[in-house]
Amino acid sequence: MPKAKKKAKTTAGENVRAKKREKLRFLAEMEYKKMVMYPLVVFIVALLLLAVRFPTLGIDLQGGVVVTAHGVSADPDDLAKDLTDQLGVPIRVESFSGVNVNGVRIYAPVGTDPLKIIDVMKEKYPDADYTHSEVQPTFGEIAQRQGIRAIIFAFMAMALVVFLFFRSLVPSLTIIFSALSDMTIAVALMGLFGIELTTATIAALLMLIGYTVDSNILLTTKLLKRKEDTIEEAYLNAVSTGFTMSTTTLGALFMLWLISTSPTIDNIAVVLIFGLLADFMNTWVLNAGVLKWYLGRSASKGGSS
Repeated sequence: MPKAKKKAKTTAGENVRAKKREKLRFLAEMEYKKMVMYPLVVFIVALLLLAVRFPTLGIDLQGGVVVTAHGVSADPDDLAKDLTDQLGVPIRVESFSGVNVNGVRIYAPVGTDPLKIIDVMKEKYPDADYTHSEVQPTFGEIAQRQGIRAIIFAFMAMALVVFLFFRSLVPSLTIIFSALSDMTIAVALMGLFGIELTTATIAALLMLIGYTVDSNILLTTKLLKRKEDTIEEAYLNAVSTGFTMSTTTLGALFMLWLISTSPTIDNIAVVLIFGLLADFMNTWVLNAGVLKWYLGRSASKGGSS
């Protein structure tokens, strides 16, 4: 009986994998020119979005004032409008909540007196607890430089590892471009949805390099060192595994975003979700299309010689 049950479970698992492969077969059979063209168009659109609407820099990158009011329940947009009208400077407000705690964070430009903000808030919320902090522009510029340097070094290290592993120019450059495109699309969507570029979201972008390169390496290794008879079969084996990996990560990030009460954690989760969604396209369409062309050209050269 145990053997029969084990065989039934194995058969059921094989049936699920077979159905998944059939659903994804259209990608394996897509012409490589289309597979390359569509992601490139999306990448160009993302660049245009960045040119028009680059994400706003957070206070930790450009400097400013933060006032935290514990025990305040208010609509952030209405409170921001009231404070902007009374103080004469652009104000942004975020609400937060947790276990037995709730409140708002008030963000103001450099040079704003935090005590003035607290005085105005006390007129409406005299019983709230207030704290404030300030980031000078000099420290913001240092954080900007460090963030840019971290991203550049991460890309250089990733590119070096990829080149050393594959020792082939086209596949390696495609993996690097895919990671760059994932990051570009994620930052463009940040600007579109009003997510600030902060040290936390820069950290999310750095994590994104690792997440997205994993799936690209999986696909490239499967196709370059394939044991299957055809490129399509090798692709289907890789994509069924890769989709499972990426969807489980997306599910975990979505739940993190759903239950989190911290705006910082929310932003990290959303940036990673943006990047992983872009990675579906850049890995399984763009990279796959380039590899199809590359392997087909190599095969034709080998056949002709």
